[in-house]
Amino acid sequence: MFTGLVQDIGIVTDVIKDGDWKIKIKTDKLSLFNMNIGSSIACAGVCMTIIAKTYNTFQVQASAETLSKTTVMKWASGTRINLEPALRVGEELGGHLVTGHIDGVAFITAKEKVGDSIRFHVDAPHELSRFIAPKGSVALDGVSLTVNEIDHALFTINIIPHTQTETTLGGMAIGDGVNIEVDMMARYIERLSHPQ
Repeated sequence: MFTGLVQDIGIVTDVIKDGDWKIKIKTDKLSLFNMNIGSSIACAGVCMTIIAKTYNTFQVQASAETLSKTTVMKWASGTRINLEPALRVGEELGGHLVTGHIDGVAFITAKEKVGDSIRFHVDAPHELSRFIAPKGSVALDGVSLTVNEIDHALFTINIIPHTQTETTLGGMAIGDGVNIEVDMMARYIERLSHPQ
């Protein structure tokens, strides 16, 4: 479980494309000392398992399912990704509950300056539109965000200056894909409202 509050921007240093991909990531801010082999870490919002580590690098593995449903397929040496270790009991829940189970890839369709913030217009997969609501939560590349407006699967979000500098979202351009995870509570409400 995660909160959507990014703690570092990691850099992919190696990708081994042999069966399940093995991806090596460097971090400057995270302390890997207290993270064990088998620990979960959100990488651009994707919940992944640490399979090896050094003092400032760790390795994760991506299955075919992960590659088909996320932006991981496009990662290469030099790719910058948001990092967040799993939430520990007693830690502050400052964003919203995020599982790291990505629902699909959304695309930035427009970008505009609004005051000091950047407003993104985001096109989500159509089947996710029923889970996205104005003033509701959504995670993009692992960042907890508040939805402004929505029109079917199109919605807007504002990226404040802090988020622009402390996550990869500040460098996103029109046409870029982002991993999207809808709010867990919205998913359960939808399920309860429409049981099968």
